[in-house]
Amino acid sequence: MASAPKRFKAAVESDAQEKRSADPLSGFLAWCGQAGVELSPKVRLSREGAVAGYGMLAAEELEAGEVLFTIPRTALLSQHTTSIHALLQEAQESLQSQSGWVPLLLALLHEYTASNSHWQPYFSLWQDFRSLDHPMFWPQEERTRLLQGTGIPEAVDKDLANIDLEYNSIILPFMETHPDIFDPKLHTLELYKELVAFVMAYSFQEPLEEEEEDEKGPNPPMMVPVADILNHVANHNANLEYSPQCLRMVTTQPVGKGQEIFNTYGQMANWQLLHMYGFAEPYPGNTHDTADIQMVTLRRAALQRAKSEAQQQLVSEQWDFLCQLEMVGEEGAFVLGWDEVLTEEELSVTLKVLCMSEEEFKEYKEQDGWEDDSEDEENSTLSNEALSRLKTPCKKLLYDSVLLTLESYGADLKAEQDLLNNKEAYEKLSRREQQALHVRYGQKRILHQLLELVQ
Repeated sequence: MASAPKRFKAAVESDAQEKRSADPLSGFLAWCGQAGVELSPKVRLSREGAVAGYGMLAAEELEAGEVLFTIPRTALLSQHTTSIHALLQEAQESLQSQSGWVPLLLALLHEYTASNSHWQPYFSLWQDFRSLDHPMFWPQEERTRLLQGTGIPEAVDKDLANIDLEYNSIILPFMETHPDIFDPKLHTLELYKELVAFVMAYSFQEPLEEEEEDEKGPNPPMMVPVADILNHVANHNANLEYSPQCLRMVTTQPVGKGQEIFNTYGQMANWQLLHMYGFAEPYPGNTHDTADIQMVTLRRAALQRAKSEAQQQLVSEQWDFLCQLEMVGEEGAFVLGWDEVLTEEELSVTLKVLCMSEEEFKEYKEQDGWEDDSEDEENSTLSNEALSRLKTPCKKLLYDSVLLTLESYGADLKAEQDLLNNKEAYEKLSRREQQALHVRYGQKRILHQLLELVQ
């Protein structure tokens, strides 16, 4: 194989901290050179100076629009590039699943454990996946205690049930038909779970072209070496661009020498970041943070307000009608951002219907939920300003729903704020306690902001 280009040797030599025994980073960079990855001499990969694990740092000043690296599609690890791709293609019908991740996970199970795998230098950066600390790996008691009310424990329970189902109903039968490649004693459920977390945290999904969006489902995930080393913040300074032959990481704003270069994983709330990636952004860094009000909480608040059996019956009928309109569901949530409600139509219609008198509701039902109401059209965006102008009954219902939501957390906002403001006490918290605190605090701030708007 060709020797690694000078730019890769320079990137390794510039980072003396990484020169420890059998340094996985220098081996990975040499592999990158052989795989055709072009890394700009203006950046370096390092643990030193990164917010978490490995990161990419600017070795020189960078302008907006500079290409940081180019990776050919042949260097991506996917169901199409793995050494067992023909096997996966042949069995594609039997490998379909709810997640759509099974082919990639089978590829990872094989490549991660095959000593002669082309991707071994890549995997050496994550030798045992112990750095992955998703809530799915926390003991259930700790997960419940730290994350109660955030929505994460429920999401993890679903994940674990799906992982178990996929492994036992799809992965195991496939492995048993290919004993020359797979061994259930080596390719265990525990390893499968770790690889699911690896895909959650480090994979990329290529966006669909606009004309494809209605015709096909999302593209399957793939592993993108080098790109997955970049950490995430909401206010990122680089972005991954896709072209038919290669992928490029490009700066979106100037970056100072020595500063870390951040990609974006998308507009992710803190609970999504912790659930999928194992970390959260400290307040007020995450401008995309959200808080949820469970849809059934609004029903509960409306039922509590109903003073008679007839009024309770009316609320039940209104809820059933909202279900028929597909505005609400037993497991749905209204999503609140810092500046507006992200599920504006659902919340707007639900508040209006649950605050109707019997006569108003009867007339509304006769029109199948349609109204020629230009005023409502103008107010369809539930910005903070629009929330403060809601009619009094709607405000009251929303206020009560927020109070019920806040009750689902273990501690109140002031206790969390005091902890964040006390540096000594905060630093004594475990990493898990700190991450959970950032999730809870951001959600409660959004909920308290809403209380002030509608009181």
